[in-house]
Amino acid sequence: MDPIYLLYPAALMVGTAKGGLSSIGSLAVPLVALVMNPVTAAALLLPVYIVTDWVSVALYRRHYSAPNLKIMIPGMLAGVALATLMVTIAPEALLLILTGVIGLWYCLRSWGRALLKRPQPDATRPALIPGLGWSLLAGVASYITHSAGPPTQAYLLPQRLPKLEFAGTIALCFAVVNLSKLPGYWLAGQFDALDWALLPGLVATGVAGTALGRWLTGVLPQAAYVRVIEALLLLLSVILLTKGITGLIQP
Repeated sequence: MDPIYLLYPAALMVGTAKGGLSSIGSLAVPLVALVMNPVTAAALLLPVYIVTDWVSVALYRRHYSAPNLKIMIPGMLAGVALATLMVTIAPEALLLILTGVIGLWYCLRSWGRALLKRPQPDATRPALIPGLGWSLLAGVASYITHSAGPPTQAYLLPQRLPKLEFAGTIALCFAVVNLSKLPGYWLAGQFDALDWALLPGLVATGVAGTALGRWLTGVLPQAAYVRVIEALLLLLSVILLTKGITGLIQP
């Protein structure tokens, strides 16, 4: 299959995520990696992530959790720095599996509690040690696979933030973190073989997706919004697990 038939849907997913439905953007690289090298896919989509990040920041500039940003941004930047050093030696398959397990664990825990009719625990609050731990993992996963959604949401969703505050916090974190990837990608030569002629169309598709995601976030009720995020997180986690296990079996 020609990669172009998956690149544009992937760019639309990235934009929709930046508009507020955060998990769906992390499906983009695994989708394109079905037909091309995942490192090349991540590098090709990085400009789309960066442009739509800042569109998203403009949309949510008044809605964010400052205490979480103070914890998450340093943790994610540390994760990007760590991933830059380990990218040549860390098996990508193991990282995909770990990221998928985190997302699957969160969904099963949340839905299992609902099925068993257990009362929801009290909402958590921003906390330094858990926040840094999840954010470090998110930074590593973001650099290698653009799959920071599961660890980020495992930390933020239990806080039960208002939907706009949740979306804005993620938008600001990812805007900073995706920019921080550029030096590492450039030095590693991951932009050398890209088809730059594709980028304007992909970026425009991503920006259109951002508007779509912002509209969906505005019209969905809070409870439905959380369920949509969890459903997308589950789908992403299954894809990551499948890809990771396949990579271990067939290196």
